[in-house]
Amino acid sequence: MRQIPVAKSSLSLWLKSVPLKPEHRKRLYTKRILFLSRGAQSQKERRQREVWEILKKAEDEINLPLPRVARQLLGAALYWAEGSKKGACEVTNSDPYLIAFMVKWFESIFAISPKTLKIRLNIYSQQDDLKLKKFWSQITGIPTKNFGKSFVKPVNKDYKKNNLYYGTAQIYVPKSVDNKHKIFGWLAAAFKDIAPHVEQVKKRWYLLTKVERTSAVNLDRP
Repeated sequence: MRQIPVAKSSLSLWLKSVPLKPEHRKRLYTKRILFLSRGAQSQKERRQREVWEILKKAEDEINLPLPRVARQLLGAALYWAEGSKKGACEVTNSDPYLIAFMVKWFESIFAISPKTLKIRLNIYSQQDDLKLKKFWSQITGIPTKNFGKSFVKPVNKDYKKNNLYYGTAQIYVPKSVDNKHKIFGWLAAAFKDIAPHVEQVKKRWYLLTKVERTSAVNLDRP
């Protein structure tokens, strides 16, 4: 391959009749045995290295601090996905990174101090309510006195694949209805280039909004 830049499969076909010296046969046999012995574990480790390289290259594409408009739209997009659509601004999530970012975002974009925010946790019965409140207080900078009564989920015998070790945090921003409208105004501006197409399709399929609510229906049933 160093001398002729062609695929390995082509070289294998061309050279399959060429006899190998004993030392070369031994080396290939040893490599094959090692590969078979490691099997899936070897492939898993290789994939982990590939993922790590992808993540590292992606991180290098982002320079901090983010420009204000980038932070503004990033927070607006996260709010669009995880925030309440009615009433004041509320964000609910179990990811400490997302909650910490949104608390900092409200402070940097709207000048709302974490000390004025309210927070409520959804936790499991086996979790320590006081320790979780201290954890989220340190993550967000919201004083523990601003924590409402936690909602304790009923005991469920079903197996949970994803265990929410920190529970779920719900951030509430008092007197923030106008700020919520501003957030969706920013999003509307960001969507201007796709809005005509989306609205045209929605009008064409407006009858989908006329379906009356009924009891649950099995769509798989003929």
